[in-house]
Amino acid sequence: MTNSTTDSDHFILQQYQQHGDIAVLGRLYQRYMHLVYGVALKYFKNKEEAQDAVHNIFEDLVVKLPGHEVDNFKSWLYVLTRNHCLMQLRRQKTKGQSSELSERVMESSEDLHHDDETRLEENLVKLESCIDKLKEEQQTCVRLFFLERKCYQEVELKTGFGIKKVKSYIQNGKRNLKLCMEESE
Repeated sequence: MTNSTTDSDHFILQQYQQHGDIAVLGRLYQRYMHLVYGVALKYFKNKEEAQDAVHNIFEDLVVKLPGHEVDNFKSWLYVLTRNHCLMQLRRQKTKGQSSELSERVMESSEDLHHDDETRLEENLVKLESCIDKLKEEQQTCVRLFFLERKCYQEVELKTGFGIKKVKSYIQNGKRNLKLCMEESE
């Protein structure tokens, strides 16, 4: 037995997918905007960032929904929102780390020696070699997730593996890479 909210969500979603009318999508999104805001606020702990996320996620919907078959819009939207927030936080962390790294490199640029550069290059070669030793599925998921910065959902779409498989391949691949790097030292 289905409830009327799901049926009407599904109907409105079909209308949008058939006709591409953003006002129709806006009507559907309006129902769940407070939930999207709540999830974003939980992750960002900042009202402005949460509000930005609400707007950005709507823009994502306009792009992503036409190509997706969505059975339960509310659940799908929750996953999309969570992934969006996690990706934003990961980007912020990466930017913070890279600017921190840049500052440290600039401060210590006089101290850089040829040996350090050689060691870094050797580690990169070892890492690439270790990635090549992973099982094909792990290799693919690790490259997409870490090197191409794709979220779990994007890796799932690109590879065709289920989300649980993607997470498992990434986790096992990471563990195997660590072991390989430790062995090669």
